[in-house]
Amino acid sequence: MDIKTSPTGVQTDYDYIIIGSGFGGSVSALRLAQKGYKVLVIEKGKWYTNKDFPKTNWNLKRWLWLPSLRLYGIMKMTFFNHIGIISGVGVGGGSLVYANTLPKPKPAFYKTGSWANLDKWETELSPYYETAWKMLGADDNPYIELGDKVLSQLAEKQNRSEHFMPTKVAVFFGEPEKTVADPYFNGEGPERSGCNNCGACMTGCPHNAKNTLDKNYLYLAQKLGVEIIAEKEVVDVNPIGNNDGSDGYNITYQSATSFLKKRSQFTTKNVVFSGGVLGTVKLLLKLKQKSLPNLSDKVGDDIRTNNESLIFSVTTDKDKDLTQGIAIGSIYHADKNSHLEPVRYGRGSGFWRIGMIPTVSEGGFFSRIGEMLGKIFKEPVKYFKSYTVRDFSKQSIVLLFMQHLDSTLRFRRGLFGMKSSVTTGEKPVASIPLANKLADEYASLINGKSFVLLTETLLNIPSTAHILGGSVMGKDISEGVIDSNHNVYGYKNMMVIDGSAISANPGVNPALTITALAERAMDKVKKNNL
Repeated sequence: MDIKTSPTGVQTDYDYIIIGSGFGGSVSALRLAQKGYKVLVIEKGKWYTNKDFPKTNWNLKRWLWLPSLRLYGIMKMTFFNHIGIISGVGVGGGSLVYANTLPKPKPAFYKTGSWANLDKWETELSPYYETAWKMLGADDNPYIELGDKVLSQLAEKQNRSEHFMPTKVAVFFGEPEKTVADPYFNGEGPERSGCNNCGACMTGCPHNAKNTLDKNYLYLAQKLGVEIIAEKEVVDVNPIGNNDGSDGYNITYQSATSFLKKRSQFTTKNVVFSGGVLGTVKLLLKLKQKSLPNLSDKVGDDIRTNNESLIFSVTTDKDKDLTQGIAIGSIYHADKNSHLEPVRYGRGSGFWRIGMIPTVSEGGFFSRIGEMLGKIFKEPVKYFKSYTVRDFSKQSIVLLFMQHLDSTLRFRRGLFGMKSSVTTGEKPVASIPLANKLADEYASLINGKSFVLLTETLLNIPSTAHILGGSVMGKDISEGVIDSNHNVYGYKNMMVIDGSAISANPGVNPALTITALAERAMDKVKKNNL
């Protein structure tokens, strides 16, 4: 292994070690390599190729990440007192399981939160959004399938047809299933195959059409010498020599997928935390107690969702096929703060039905249970047929409702891991009246019923696929964990570049914004002149 010598004379194994390979980590890996740095990426999850992905989400071994049960798939579910979180795991992070959607936030995003006065963000980020779209192969969805057509009908019914539109997505459309040479990077990238509209994006695209990070940023980074080690979890980050990190860091890691947890170390001049909220915030909270005591007290604060609801709409009409299309093919802006997207899974992916329960309005536990039972007793045959549809994914669609309206949580270490508490705004609730109204109207158009996960109706815990914050920007260490260039307060040669750095509520799918922020942060890093 080559040994790198820092300006202070301390030798390290790498110039940069990046913890996590999602949108922030992948961008960082490529751009740092292009600037002449020696880079290592450490990823907790596994490598997955097109052939490795599960055919349906019933294949829990390949779909679900739950190491205690020896499940090492690409999707993780985490539950707190106030929120249930769906996130991605694996080389490529959330890009493996996300719905490809790349919208820009509305103007309010740039003017709220702890970062609001640190820059003119809408103008500042504009060119980086363009770069992100180009790198991720963004294209307007050309196919409006049944689930999208129903959403269009809903918009028309509400006299808002102009607010319905196809999504901009990270998908190579081309000719269905036809393999071609790299269409994005002048032949430097991998071969790609055209999308066949199978709807299986979120169980891992088996057709090589989804523009996951291992097919752009990480692929190009590896060609420049970036090393990626998978199935390894970082457990400690310790300054070398000077306690401020100016001499670099010891990075301690262990296996994430084996019973043997033998620890090993690398040294690095710089470290970039890119493990997402559940990785980065959890690790920083642990490190603050011992290895990195000078971290801001704001670590774990300003945790946000998109104030969202995930509502299943299930039809009993056997002739309807809601799997056709990409995961999210359209979006409807229901009002200036609210957005609705139909989300589909591929044929056979009916896992979610085991946790499905009728939607209810707000209220205490017993009133929610009463309302749920009342709905079932009122239409028992309809609900029985909904629960027993033969192919759940074929006859169901998930309605993703998101809002710009803001509330924040705080994550702290507890006896059994992180725990949540409310800091500002209203406590997140599972039932959002407008979301329920839109879902019921959508269901009526497909002769269906609305359902949510049982944690929502029984426990009033909302679900989110877009957990953000916890390492937010601030003007100083008293107001944020990082500065406006993603440098960590209290330490040198340390950055946070992932969803935990998002410092306001984007109100839409955040992958594009994380990518744009990462591009901007890397643009600020000087070239390696050693």
